[in-house]
Amino acid sequence: MTTRILPAVGDTDAARAVTTLLSQLPDAEPAAPVTDSTQLIDTLARLAGESVEELPEVVLVHERIGPVPALELIREVALRFPAVGVVLITTDASPGLFSAAMDSGARGLVALPLSYEELASRVQSAAQWAVGVRRHLGTGGEAMMGPGGTVVTVSGAKGGVGTTVAAIQLALAAHASGQSVALVDLDLQTGDIGSYLDVQFRRSIVDLAGIQDVTPRVLQDAVFDHESGMSLLLAPKDGERGEEVTDRSVRQVISSLRIRNAVVVIDCGSQMNAGNAAAIEMADLALLLTTPDVVSVRAAKRLVRMWTRLQIRKAEETITVVNRHTRNTEIQPPLVQKITGTRVAGTAVPAAFKELQASVDAGRLHELDAKSTVKQALWGLAGELGLVTAEALGKTRRKKGSDRGSIGLRRRPRGDEQAGRQPGTNT
Repeated sequence: MTTRILPAVGDTDAARAVTTLLSQLPDAEPAAPVTDSTQLIDTLARLAGESVEELPEVVLVHERIGPVPALELIREVALRFPAVGVVLITTDASPGLFSAAMDSGARGLVALPLSYEELASRVQSAAQWAVGVRRHLGTGGEAMMGPGGTVVTVSGAKGGVGTTVAAIQLALAAHASGQSVALVDLDLQTGDIGSYLDVQFRRSIVDLAGIQDVTPRVLQDAVFDHESGMSLLLAPKDGERGEEVTDRSVRQVISSLRIRNAVVVIDCGSQMNAGNAAAIEMADLALLLTTPDVVSVRAAKRLVRMWTRLQIRKAEETITVVNRHTRNTEIQPPLVQKITGTRVAGTAVPAAFKELQASVDAGRLHELDAKSTVKQALWGLAGELGLVTAEALGKTRRKKGSDRGSIGLRRRPRGDEQAGRQPGTNT
């Protein structure tokens, strides 16, 4: 049996040593090393998307992989791809680290400097375990791919660009299509999702910050079941308590929510901290909202560059959404794309605050009129991002055949057809 091995090693010398030894293992098929945690998760997700049979049997994680710490990365791989055996490579082979690695989901630990016998033994053991799990689950089972909920983060280039409104409407759109949705407020100092949805709840994400293992019972106690049908995890009432939320706790909470929900939408606000940085890194889709003015676009460019420097998110993996767009502004979406280096969404959200004012002031944004052009644009954006399945979309159309605010029901203006423009855009 051929064992496929994917090393995740950031250090060049360590990668060379690992690759050399792996090439000597019998019946081993080592892949080229990935250099960071983001690349590892993306590679595994791409392989799983092609076929679960394409996933490697063994993943080797070096202790100095970044930017996600090794143990947190192992936990993420074990949760999302449970039929992949993970082995930790470390200089510290103490019982304490061994126990922590096993708790995170590792199937073994190899001490540095590497020895052929130990590496071969651990790889063989992890590979046999992975094969056994796959045989038990069956080659066609979705369980092999692990929890597959889509995580979407919504960040603002600066304050006041409409981040929270966009996050709420995207979550409502996904829920209206028949999916289970969790909406998380990670704008830890100035979170307003509770105000927009008329919610007063004493629990928040801070209550989960100091918990080592977020069980379903613990998570349920912190989540508010909103009348719209969404699950809400709110920001703390006292902004200074946001400092208690660490990147580790955020990763744990998002992983738990991803298991239990088809879509997880996270409002990250416009201020960067360790918590929302971890969320953006874990996200399947990272949205960046900006308005078509010089100050906001400059702020978007600055934020994208910071994400790149800190290895949080690459520019080409970020989707910029232009909010409050008008046809007569000098800054149009193609220019925003050129300046920021990101991919700009095909759907631009029009400037129509008067449509929102009554719902916002009443704290009933979930009851926004379906005829609102803002709602139509944001729900259209949800369809563009693939937050709804074709089956769910069909059910929504049959159920709300006369609702112009439903996903996918935005009519294409005749003028756009004649001009050859794409539907759903204002450019």
